Amino acid sequence: MNVETIKQKYQPKTRIKLIFTNDPYTKLQPGSEGIVDFVDDTGQIHVLWDSGSRLALIPEEDKFRIIKD
Repeated sequence: MNVETIKQKYQPKTRIKLIFTNDPYTKLQPGSEGIVDFVDDTGQIHVLWDSGSRLALIPEEDKFRIIKD
């Protein structure tokens, strides 16, 4: 998926749920939820997690889904 497609799909305030992250240093767990803050020019999705974490997701490595209202 190219950066522009990611930016269109994951717009600010989009609510997401984490399924899996490859980051060994995060305290986030599967099921953690947050909102998209922004997508940077490399395609990383920066998230404001409900727990207070600010971990960015990498679409090619992490698994997550949009939560519909």
